[in-house]
Formats: sequence, C-alpha cells, structure tokens
Amino acid sequence: MFKLWCTLYTSTLFLLFNFAISSLAIVPTPPLPILPLPAFSQLKWQQREIIMFFHFGVNTFSDSEWGTGKENPAIFNPVGLDANQWVNTAVEAGVSLMILTAKHHDGFCLWPSKYTDHSVKSSPWKDGKGDVVQEFVNAAKARGVDAGIYLSPWDRHDKRYGNDLQYNEYYLAQLQELLNHYGSVREIWFDGAKGTNAPNISYYFSDWFYMVKELQSSINIFSDAGPDVRWVGNEKGFAGSTCWSTVNRTSLSIGNASIENLLNTGDPRGTDWVPPECDVSIRPGWFWHKSESPKKLSQLLEIYYNSVGRNCLLLLNVPPNTTGLISDTDVHRLKEFRSAIDTIFSTNLAEKGIVKASSQRGGKVGGFGPENVLDSDHIWTYWAPRDVDVKDPWIEIRGTSEGLRFNVVRIQEAIGLGQRIKRHEIYVDGKMVANGTTVGYKRLHRLEVGIVHGQVVRIRIRESKGLPLISSVGLHLDPFGTPQMGSDLIEN
Repeated sequence: MFKLWCTLYTSTLFLLFNFAISSLAIVPTPPLPILPLPAFSQLKWQQREIIMFFHFGVNTFSDSEWGTGKENPAIFNPVGLDANQWVNTAVEAGVSLMILTAKHHDGFCLWPSKYTDHSVKSSPWKDGKGDVVQEFVNAAKARGVDAGIYLSPWDRHDKRYGNDLQYNEYYLAQLQELLNHYGSVREIWFDGAKGTNAPNISYYFSDWFYMVKELQSSINIFSDAGPDVRWVGNEKGFAGSTCWSTVNRTSLSIGNASIENLLNTGDPRGTDWVPPECDVSIRPGWFWHKSESPKKLSQLLEIYYNSVGRNCLLLLNVPPNTTGLISDTDVHRLKEFRSAIDTIFSTNLAEKGIVKASSQRGGKVGGFGPENVLDSDHIWTYWAPRDVDVKDPWIEIRGTSEGLRFNVVRIQEAIGLGQRIKRHEIYVDGKMVANGTTVGYKRLHRLEVGIVHGQVVRIRIRESKGLPLISSVGLHLDPFGTPQMGSDLIEN
C-alpha cells in the first residue's frame, strides 16, 4: 500500500510539473526588437518631454545676442541672482532637467576657471568670489532637478582660439573642470555656431566626446552629430512631420548647414539611435532683453505640438534678466503653459470607452492586448497584433452611449523595442480625420477639422517596420487650440 501511495504521489507531482511547464510555455514572448534601440539614458531623456535652457552671461548686460569677446567682466553684476528661483520656475513648469550656458561665444565663464581670467572672478559680483555654475547645480540638487551644461566651442575672447592644439587643450581642461567639480551632469551641449569671420580652427570633437564619457558615463551628449542627441535642424522648435529617432551618424557632421533637413526628419534606414531635440526660446532672443516679451500661449502650444508631439524633446530657453532672476512675465507665461498642457492631457477620454483591436499577440491571455494602451506605462506595456496581422492592423476605441468628443489624438509607440510605424490613419465613425507618417515616442494630432463627436475611433497602421507596437492611445480635448464651433463638425 505504501509503495502504491508513493507511486501515485510521484505520478501526480510529475503531471502537475508538466502541466505547469506547459502552461508557462503557452505564454508568448515579446516580439523581436527592431534595431537600433535607445540606451537607458536616452529613454529617460525622451520621457522628460520638456527641459529648460538658461542663457545668461555678459550678453545679458550688454543687450546683445553674440558678444564680441571684448566685454569688460565688470559689466557682469546680477546683484539679486537667485538660482533657487530659476529652479522653482522650472519645477512649476514640469521641468526635470535644466541646462546652463557656462560659457557662450563671448568666452566669459560663469565659473572661476583657473585657465582664464575672463570669468566671474574678474567681475564685481560677490567681489569676484561668486560661482554661477555652483549655485545653479546646488539649487537644482536641492529640488531633485538634473543639471546640464553648455560650453561654447567658439570663443571670441581667448587668444588660443585659432591654434588647434592650444585651444583644444584649453577646451578639454575646462571640460574637466566642469565635469569633475560640479557633480552629476545629465546633458552636455556642443554646437557648431561660428561667425563667418572667425579664425579657422579644427575642434577635436572625438577627443571631447571620449573625455565626457570617461568623466560621466551616463551623460547624454548633444550636437548636430549626436552621439546621443541630435539638433533638430532649426531654432523654431519644430520637428519634421516625419521624424525618425534613427539616423546614420556617419552622415552627420557638426556645423554643416546642408544636413539640416536630415536632422529634421531622421532616416528610417538609420543604424544609430540619435533622437532630436528642439531648441527654441520663450522670447525672440536667446538672452534677456528689456525690449522683448515672451511668446503667446498659443505660440508655445503650437511649439509643443510640433516638438513633443512629433517624437522630439522640447528644450525651452528662459533667460534670466540683469537682476539674476527669471522675469515675472516669463514666470507667468510658463505657468499658463504648464496649466494648459495639464488641462488638455490630464484627462484621457479614451478611458471612458472600450478598446478593441484587429488581433493580439498570443490571444487573450498573452499580455499584449489592446487594453495596455490605456495603462500608465508608455514604454514597456503595449498592444501587439499577431504576426500574421501585418497588412492592416488596427486598434479602436468604442465610446459609450454619450460618444466621444475630442480634438486631439495621441499615439505612442513602445520605443524600447525600436521605432516602427511608417504610416498611419485615424478614422471617426468610418471617416478619416487625420493621417501621418512616423509616431515614435509620441505623436499628437490636433485635428484640423476641430472638435469631433463620434462613437468609434479607429487607428489604422498602414505601414511599419515589423509589427507595430502601440504603448498608449489618448483622446483629449484642447480648448485652446481650435475655434469653439457652434456645433460639432462630425456628428454620430
């Protein structure tokens, strides 16, 4: 009897084990990624959506955009400088990364560099003992905000500029000062801006980039050519209506105006993940000028839709004034901007409906169902159609008896597995209301027809690289961006 009981017990355990193994085996795996893929630091960067630039220096006091390099450091005296106010302004605007112009083209350094006297140590501010960079990073750290640095390659003051060896040694020395002595830096900015009459010089960009990564391995390097983040090709804050995060870095070079269109659109065949950053100023100029005012709210929202809403990150410049503070008018406009974004996007009207799809990978228990597009994870949970459903996959939101009333459609891809969608269309009750090419991290369609009221919203993926993977879908109502009509343009 005991032997029989042992045999039955062993057999039962064996059957249960095999059942468990077979049950695990039916859970489908995620689809293969489409290369190239973003690095962890690039994913975190993309999710910030909006970051802030602070252009500040002697130009602030000379009322100029490009200083000559001959400015007397004595003009720099921001007697009320409060970096905490800068950071508070950024936090209230929803910003988690701020970049400071540690040195602009005029060569004046906002920290007491030991390699030049053309810096804050030669100014009357704090009797020459001040350090704007230190105050900036201290204030940022206190509020949990990340810091970034811009160090202009073009230097109109230093006499070593024009001598390749001497100037590149000088530049690398200053890089080491900034990246060794001011804590963690999350983004560093390089550009190719240079006047037509500037001395001829070769920048040792490869040496600079190697040094940066040696000193701070998790940093993102921005330039026309990446390697981590690329310029979008203009200073309007607009990305291309087609915008790939992928590009061939071998096709890029810093300061080359002929590649601006490529920078704006990217390359679907690109072998490198180098996403674009849209830089634009809240004012007409990059530095503060008493005669200028901030852009209207409508202009800032237009920039948002054409940057963040086109698979980009928005770098918004907010220049401190001669007192050393963000002007009240700019602070107020930023609060309006943040409030408008929250008003539009804090409510996802799609959550009131039922989500369906043409198919789903692994069936109902596979974990890749359309319901994933309504959760809070916009990177690693997603709807994936079956492998055989590659010709015309779709996902749709069906409204309740009240229908769905909106004028903005948001689509996001699971970019952790690559950028895929090449062409898509949006229908409301069978009528196409929007179409586009790329999606990427985020695509926002502010409907040209205005507010629509319908029952079924269907997104069709007409062309993609492999299976389309949609991580999030949103339907939103923007009261700022479209005229308020007497009646809805599309009825049930």
